[in-house]
Amino acid sequence: MSIDRALVDAALAAVTDPNTGRPFAAAKGFRNVTVEGATVALDVVLGYPAKSQYDAIRALVAGALAQVPGVAEVRVQVSQQIETHTVQRGVKLLPNVKNIVAVASGKGGVGKSTTAVNLALALAAEGASVGILDADIYGPSLPTMLGIEGRPESPDGQSMNPLAGHGVQANSIGFLIEQDNPMVWRGPMATSALEQLLRQTNWRDLDYLVVDMPPGTGDIQLTLAQRVPVTGAVIVTTPQDIALLDAKKGLKMFEKVGIPILGIVENMSTHICSNCGHEEHIFGAGGGERMAKEYGVDVLGGLPLDISIREQADSGQPTVVADPQGRIAGIYREIARKVAIHIAERARDMTSKFPNIVVQNT
Repeated sequence: MSIDRALVDAALAAVTDPNTGRPFAAAKGFRNVTVEGATVALDVVLGYPAKSQYDAIRALVAGALAQVPGVAEVRVQVSQQIETHTVQRGVKLLPNVKNIVAVASGKGGVGKSTTAVNLALALAAEGASVGILDADIYGPSLPTMLGIEGRPESPDGQSMNPLAGHGVQANSIGFLIEQDNPMVWRGPMATSALEQLLRQTNWRDLDYLVVDMPPGTGDIQLTLAQRVPVTGAVIVTTPQDIALLDAKKGLKMFEKVGIPILGIVENMSTHICSNCGHEEHIFGAGGGERMAKEYGVDVLGGLPLDISIREQADSGQPTVVADPQGRIAGIYREIARKVAIHIAERARDMTSKFPNIVVQNT
């Protein structure tokens, strides 16, 4: 019995990506579909990293095709292809960096750096090539959180190679100064140092560069938002009203410079007692959801106030690395997938496709 190719195409058209809620076919996710005898073979290409989801996606597609009359064998190959997406107008892309994600908050103390590090590690765990830049010149925490010691090496006296921790490329002013040395710099000096860290680091073929922004909406933050080619921003807040007020200012800053908001992460959503496991909303409830609804953005996830998150970050083994199969690491991975999916849905950057016009005398 021969297989009707039209039935195969119809079966594939009905398969929905469980991570996006949209048909794979609509995103051109099915490629190289072949029908030979009783065998159907195809590639599923995701526009976002989701290594942990490969088996489930493979089973989902194979199950749909198995219902087609005459199909005895299905071969599904799942992979991912991360593209470069558009940034704010008038800002040039960084070499070897496809997408930059700014992780920001309106105020300090809301867990922004912890979120940024775990987001980067979660993207890497899902199969992406990831870097992280510690943009907090006055309070660099990346060396401690990633457990990295040493100084970046310079191959030419002008640029520097990133250090590596847990499979993620990293750079920070903290690698270049003594740990107890305060950065007593005015805004322009700090901004200049940050741009050098960003542009003079030899990032190696990154799908995503996560930038841990300094807290607030001052000169450094505005300069970064205007000069750095940012694909999108993640806003970190806690449920309490004071934090939300400042988080809204950070969100509006990105909107004013044309940087899309990828979503909101609500830290300390609940407190989990380390003795009895009781869960309580000590900072209030629903603040992130109300803010998301007000500004038309998504809540990417909510994280508990759990002592293990702090202990793991302080020890240089953030949660995604320290307890990869745990519930909290699962939340970080889900946040990372949502961030990557929002980026994948944005318009692709096509500047590299345009031909260069050369005028010659003839």
